[in-house]
Amino acid sequence: FGSRTPYPVNPQSPCDSAMVRISVLKDCLNGIVNAEKRGKRQVLIRPSSKVIIRFLQVMQKHGYIGDFEIVDDHRAGKIVINLTGRVNKCGVISPRFDVTLDKIEQLTQNLLPSKQFGHIVLTTPYGIMDHEEARRKNTGGKILGFFF
Repeated sequence: FGSRTPYPVNPQSPCDSAMVRISVLKDCLNGIVNAEKRGKRQVLIRPSSKVIIRFLQVMQKHGYIGDFEIVDDHRAGKIVINLTGRVNKCGVISPRFDVTLDKIEQLTQNLLPSKQFGHIVLTTPYGIMDHEEARRKNTGGKILGFFF
């Protein structure tokens, strides 16, 4: 028996390194979709960020999620989200393409299932908002993601 291993163990090998978060917003939205599919009432998201909070505020304004609470743990922060069961799909568009005012209509046709259903989230000079509010404020911006 002993402590013989069939291959040498290297503590600094690249396969043992920690995973790197590429997009915290993508992780957050995936967590929401997976919890919705499982029928959960709440989901814990970590880490927190300003962009995630603004994205969630847009979703909350349209009634896709319930209240959410930001938990300050003196690290990256956590968010506890109450789910309402309305989110079918949400995702991040990466890279954040520039979207002019006249291209918003084409984008909604490409991403959303129908004209009256779903929202695209943009980051504009006036803050993070959905495509309808951006159209009202007559501004373009960069696309963050979508939900429906």
